[in-house]
Amino acid sequence: MKEKEINTILKGIAAAPGIEIAKAYIYAKEKEEISNENITDIDEAIKNLDLALAQSKKELKKIFSLAVDKLGEKRAAIFEAQMMILDDPVLVSTLKKRIENEMRMPEFIVDTEISKYTHLMSLANEAYMKERSHDIEDIKNRIIRNLKKKKWRSKIVNDVIVVTANLSPSDTVLFSRANVKGYVTDFGGLTSHAAILARSLDVPAVVGLHDAMSKIHENDNLIIDGYKGVVIINPDAKFLNEYQKKIDKIHNYDEELNKLKDLPAVTIDGRIIRLEANLDLAEELEYIIHNCAKGIGLVRTEQLFQNSEAFPDEEEQFASYKDIADKIYPDYVTIRTFDIGGDKVLPVDLKEPNPFLGWRGVRILLDSKELFKTQIRAILRSSYHKNVRMMIPMITSLEEVRECQKLIDECKKELNEEGKPYDKHIQIGLMIEIPSAAAMAKEFAEESDFLSIGTNDLIQYTLAVDRGNEIVSKLYQEFHPAVVRFIYQIITEGKKAGKQVSLCGEMGADPFAVPLLVGLGLESLSASASVLPHIKKVIRSISYSEAKELGEKCLQLKTETEINAELHAYYNKKVQDQIKNLY
Repeated sequence: MKEKEINTILKGIAAAPGIEIAKAYIYAKEKEEISNENITDIDEAIKNLDLALAQSKKELKKIFSLAVDKLGEKRAAIFEAQMMILDDPVLVSTLKKRIENEMRMPEFIVDTEISKYTHLMSLANEAYMKERSHDIEDIKNRIIRNLKKKKWRSKIVNDVIVVTANLSPSDTVLFSRANVKGYVTDFGGLTSHAAILARSLDVPAVVGLHDAMSKIHENDNLIIDGYKGVVIINPDAKFLNEYQKKIDKIHNYDEELNKLKDLPAVTIDGRIIRLEANLDLAEELEYIIHNCAKGIGLVRTEQLFQNSEAFPDEEEQFASYKDIADKIYPDYVTIRTFDIGGDKVLPVDLKEPNPFLGWRGVRILLDSKELFKTQIRAILRSSYHKNVRMMIPMITSLEEVRECQKLIDECKKELNEEGKPYDKHIQIGLMIEIPSAAAMAKEFAEESDFLSIGTNDLIQYTLAVDRGNEIVSKLYQEFHPAVVRFIYQIITEGKKAGKQVSLCGEMGADPFAVPLLVGLGLESLSASASVLPHIKKVIRSISYSEAKELGEKCLQLKTETEINAELHAYYNKKVQDQIKNLY
């Protein structure tokens, strides 16, 4: 027998964080043979199709119930959407007509008909659409399996790392019952439902490896590192020891951070920093409350409704925003209006040569006034407890600010006439994420109630670097001198106007950046709930006076390398962080 290779390292996409060591379970889906034979009994074929559709729906209902328990109703809606496809009268009618006209086996008709849709979706430029094609493929295979009266059987044992070509949402939920330790896939990306569900289930996942199925064998010992997107096959004692230490560090550090949960985010010399959370999914709300965030600094509304077939109406949006505002009361919720376009899927089939510089954000909203007003009305109505703020993304000019305010005033007038309550003094803020907005921070602050710095796009646009492009990714530098100076300018001008300035981009989740941001005068930041305890520890380890000196020094430095070195040196000296050397 061939001796197993040790320490083979595969690199993929870090889709869900965490580190685990466990045995590999190879999940190779059995490919059903499709018969193209002629049939003689059309009635029996159609009856078999109806039975297969009913059985498929029954299976999905079971999976849906399990998903609700584990993920909450919003995430479980993936499976409701699949059940709706099985009820689609156009699809069912087409399948039956083709059986009657072509007199072929139902499995052949199902395969060829549904494959038309998966093929079109897989050709789409958007990663989201490509990933949805896998969901449709899952439905097709389920129907065919039931036509052939085969049962889904899994011999999976507990505590393994699943290795497969691609995972469907239903696979991910069903495997969760076996206490799966991790997911490794050849295909898929960050937008795949499997990746999203893995994050929701808190299971490490590395996807897009391409050669995992060919290199990993059943019962191989694996290390999955969902932070770095690495899978190590048959690690030797040195690797096992190293990664076990990392796992122990993460566990100990989590326990240490948990002790800070109820303590304020205050510097050694008494400066209080307001720590808020970003919210993408309704299910995150409990986690946000658990980590004692002082409100929600950014609700990404386009994420809340990402599984909707069309833009949600006013009542659906109102119910969602109201639920968030009620649960976080008396703290504030900052609801950002739809930020669609760029790397986010549009509601129309629009091909743009450069979507990041095209029709996106507030541009779409101002060109689609009824859509915009529907959202404005829903946000206003959810503000009756006076703990909701509204924020406009991708603002580039004062003309846009004034046009948005005009629409908000129209909506207020309509709600007054309808007798619907709302906060008459609701705060309206602006996202500063484009160089033109940063350069005019003074004027923008004067015409709004608050400002929020969106560092993800501000860095991207300031440095002309697509943050999703691997070729130029090294040029995406959050500590570039121009970025640091823009942030300082926005904070300074906002304060001069007497307006609160917050920061809600990924830079706020970087512990090395936090002392700099505090030193530049920032008093409020918003980040993922999972990093808030770590950020709080950093804040409680530094003094504002020293951080201010750090900020002043960094403003004088001329290269990203110099600023980066300064920040790391300060962090390593001031923050007693037992996990800082993990990576």
